[in-house]
Amino acid sequence: MTVTLADVAARAQVSPATVSRVLNGNYPVAASTRERVLKAVDELDYVLNGPASALAAATSDLVGILVNDIADPFFGIMASAIQSEIGGPGGRAGGERLAVVCNTGGSPERELTYLTLLQRQRAAAVVLTGGAVEDAPHAEAVAVKLRKLADAGTRVVLCGRPQVPGTQAVTLAFDNRGGAQRLTDHLLTLGHRRLGYIAGPEERTTTRHRLEGHRAALAAAGVADDPAWTVHGRYDRQSGYDATLELLRRDPTLTAVVAANDSVALGACAALRESGLSIPRDVSVAGFDDLPFSVDAVPALTTVRLPLAEAGARAGRIAMGREERPPGGIAAVRGELVVRGSTGVPKG
Repeated sequence: MTVTLADVAARAQVSPATVSRVLNGNYPVAASTRERVLKAVDELDYVLNGPASALAAATSDLVGILVNDIADPFFGIMASAIQSEIGGPGGRAGGERLAVVCNTGGSPERELTYLTLLQRQRAAAVVLTGGAVEDAPHAEAVAVKLRKLADAGTRVVLCGRPQVPGTQAVTLAFDNRGGAQRLTDHLLTLGHRRLGYIAGPEERTTTRHRLEGHRAALAAAGVADDPAWTVHGRYDRQSGYDATLELLRRDPTLTAVVAANDSVALGACAALRESGLSIPRDVSVAGFDDLPFSVDAVPALTTVRLPLAEAGARAGRIAMGREERPPGGIAAVRGELVVRGSTGVPKG
């Protein structure tokens, strides 16, 4: 049975005219109404049924790049590298493609909405960057979206994001566990045994994988993991600052702080200095990602370097069909330990 625009309107409890406005984007519609209409479109599979199916089988010159926060250098670097590979040989209209960066703000709902919109626009490719939300219903909803995109001829690449089983998406997966384990091993080798850890949001895969690597290093060295030594927060400087003050309140004898990423590590450094502590003489600090500012921090930040630009560029080439899929559709992207001045042997 063919799904009609009227069916979508009935499901969304709006008029057919409102559905048309949302899908055509030619008239302002309240955000809540737009979300409701797009949800109905997705649930009824309106894009891929009836007369729309013939159009959905052909792709446009549009490429969607989904990021959690474009203001975060982690995502900005990857998005820029992906975009640099869009166009060139093999593209339509002289090789040019239109890259659209979709900033989800970390919202699972916005992520699904953007995937629906890109499906509606018959995107040539979609690249999803960064960690995924660890929620079973959301993960299944994303998997359904990715299958629909692939069925419509859209190439899908996951860059720095875990594999989505049951889909044709190519996965370039960052080795967050391994990088985190090597980072904590470095501190343990220096002699640290009381390490505070500032983790990212609990619902993110990146957070879990990096924390698992940290704990694996502690376990291998026979060091107890005191629950009071771990604080969760956002992946930003303010969270690093606040979490470090909380860690010091819980245990003033900590000799090292391991941060979820470099931005968090900068906040940790600020909190330690304001608390009258010297880095690394009193407390060592380590980050993750090796963002551009890390080498210019004072002292320069020990971290794990992820090849963000290289991974983004590769994702762009695969999305454009200019590089072969890796064997099995998945490739691990290894991080490199970079030792700088922010870590040293503990006092005493």
